[in-house]
Amino acid sequence: MLSEPMTATPQSVCLGLLITGRVQGVGFRYAVLDEARRLQVAGWVRNRRDGSVEVIAEGSRERLEQLAVWCHDGPRGALVSHVETSWGEASGEFHEFSIRH
Repeated sequence: MLSEPMTATPQSVCLGLLITGRVQGVGFRYAVLDEARRLQVAGWVRNRRDGSVEVIAEGSRERLEQLAVWCHDGPRGALVSHVETSWGEASGEFHEFSIRH
């Protein structure tokens, strides 16, 4: 099933998350990818060299808040110790959610 590309609307905002704890080597990025696509938000997720996971996502504030709540627990096997959250204006540059390397 193909879905239409996600595009920024006047109601779109940008969410930045920095997730720390045991969040690498547990499928965190792939689980974020699935959750973001389920919520129909656009952006990306990546592992950082310091062992954290970074998320940049755009969409409705309601859906992004749901993603942020989900990231406080993450997938089975993860142990999230902290989630740093920042909000901003959506750029509209993202049309899907992906994993960055």
